[in-house]
Amino acid sequence: MTAVVIIGAGPGGYEAALVARQLGAEVTLIDRDGIGGSCVLTDCVPSKTLIATAEAMTQTAESAGLGVLIAGQSPTANLIGVDLNTVNARIKALASKQSDDIRNQLIEHGVQILEGAGRFIDQHHIEITSPGGSVTTISADATLIATGARPRELESAAPDGERILTWEQLYNLPEPPARLIVVGSGVTGAEFASAYRALGSEVVLVSSRDRVLPSEDPDAAAVIENVFARRGIQVLANSRAISAERSTDGADGAAGVVVTLKDGTKIHGSHVLMAVGSIPNTDALNVEAAGVDVDPAGFITVDRVSRTTARNIYAAGDCTGVLMLASVAAMQGRIAMWHALGDAVQPLDRNVVSSTVFTDPEIATVGMTQSDIDSDEIRADVYTMPLATNARAKMQDTQEGFVKIFCRKGTRLIAGAVVVGPHASELIHVLALAIQQRLTADEVAATFTVYPSLSGSIAEAARRLHIIED
Repeated sequence: MTAVVIIGAGPGGYEAALVARQLGAEVTLIDRDGIGGSCVLTDCVPSKTLIATAEAMTQTAESAGLGVLIAGQSPTANLIGVDLNTVNARIKALASKQSDDIRNQLIEHGVQILEGAGRFIDQHHIEITSPGGSVTTISADATLIATGARPRELESAAPDGERILTWEQLYNLPEPPARLIVVGSGVTGAEFASAYRALGSEVVLVSSRDRVLPSEDPDAAAVIENVFARRGIQVLANSRAISAERSTDGADGAAGVVVTLKDGTKIHGSHVLMAVGSIPNTDALNVEAAGVDVDPAGFITVDRVSRTTARNIYAAGDCTGVLMLASVAAMQGRIAMWHALGDAVQPLDRNVVSSTVFTDPEIATVGMTQSDIDSDEIRADVYTMPLATNARAKMQDTQEGFVKIFCRKGTRLIAGAVVVGPHASELIHVLALAIQQRLTADEVAATFTVYPSLSGSIAEAARRLHIIED
């Protein structure tokens, strides 16, 4: 029986463990941070649970156009509040339950779970240090590294867990920050800026680039910037934060923070969230002893079937730096085990990976991008269908968002898509499926959709791409 050792119990690790057991391997899963990893315990599950509360508050606050009045008061009355202690308790309980459910599933399938930190001795031997300090060594025929990543910290803005925070430290706040400064305008920064504004915080977003979400579709980012402006989020573009310190803010001496920008400007707030990227958890693994290469930032080098530079050692998830998404981590882990254990395997194709920014409204993307077309990497036709023209969107008083589809010239195959609007994370699936199954715009257009529905705009955009070419 093949002995498989997996270091790390996040989505890449636990999904790989289940596949390896299904294929008959003996599986040992080394868990240091808790089953589910940061995704379940401190990152994805907690943040999206918080965002669910924020979404409910936004829908309620902006429902006057539907005729909804809160407590019979005027539409302009600000009567919505949040009990953040209750919200945080729900977040922690949900994350814990999700972790327990995954653990039970692993045990049910015969995965041996060892608590501790793993470290390579050589290519086939891993040393495990338990929380109590005892050390054991196990051997492996195949190993998967799935140790994830952690928030990047700046020496000049060292987190204290109270006022200067990483995204893993937000869930002990007793109430929404009075004035939250978010440093970083990527996905994490934008999501939390959106959420905490909905929860009632005054929010300042510090962006080192000229716009919010610089890596996303520019039309989608423009929608989010307009929404942020309408909701009162202050965006400081082309502004680089160089430090964050605790301070006494105001004449009453209340505790707060001060963020200093590169140009010397000082921004005062009650709290600061540092969302300035991630660092892979590879520094303590001694991977060099096993012949595993890492890049200058510490991310493990892998190919499309998750192989590292060492024979029979694989890696999955955020520690590889490959599209740092839970769904990608899980697929990388499965692919690794399919390959290692001789099952049929399809290499990872980044062009069929869908992702979502959980701002309000959501941004979901898949496949080729506007930048691919603008740089002439592909020849494609593009059509954008505003949601404001959609009957269901009108009924819901949704005025912002769109469906954008790219299809290749000649073949008319769907090559990429962007959806901005409510439930974009759900709507993108049909377009991801179209790319995966190599459907044309006409084939998508000919598929029935419900009327009225937001998905109707997908079919309508595809119909607009019907072109009879010479």
